[in-house]
Amino acid sequence: METDLATENLQAIRSLMERSAVYRRALAPVMAAIGLTGILAAVVGALLHFSSARIFVAFWLSASALCLAEAFLLTRRQALLDAEPFWSPPARRVSRALSPAFFAGLAAGLPFLAYDTPPTRSVWPLVPAWMILYGCGLHAAGFFMPRGVKLFAWAFVLCGCALGFAGLSLGGRLSLADANWAMGALFGGTHWAYGIYLYFTEKRGDS
Repeated sequence: METDLATENLQAIRSLMERSAVYRRALAPVMAAIGLTGILAAVVGALLHFSSARIFVAFWLSASALCLAEAFLLTRRQALLDAEPFWSPPARRVSRALSPAFFAGLAAGLPFLAYDTPPTRSVWPLVPAWMILYGCGLHAAGFFMPRGVKLFAWAFVLCGCALGFAGLSLGGRLSLADANWAMGALFGGTHWAYGIYLYFTEKRGDS
């Protein structure tokens, strides 16, 4: 039984190594699409002028669900173009690596939906927490993806820590509008920039 499991793991690792170029191609449009969605969400959020933490959290959880849907559809499209199964053993391992941190991020936001709280003081710690959890999830999945994903994940962890310290030092001077733009810049902006980087480096690699 253990021998069969070890053989399956070795086959999955070999498959992931062979498909690293495919995953790199798939990551470029995924990252760019998520980045643009995050930036547009921040603009929409600024126009809506959030009045409570509940509305802010509901809005950004909805934006994250939209980003997950985009990632799913774009990755599935890439798998179909390459005539490969979408829900392969490597894809399942990536999903399992991401799921604990993503679930923790969702769980951290749920209390704000159930109980509305004072807008600024309560919601600001959630923003760096989301960033750190997202970075941890990406880092866990980085074993199955190109090496740059781990560096990208560390950028989120460090940005989350810096934003947390900023929230502690500035205290009540931070507003929901500041939290909204932080989400747009650090989630949307970094994903969009990373997607552009992957696109151009992939083109140079092909040539």
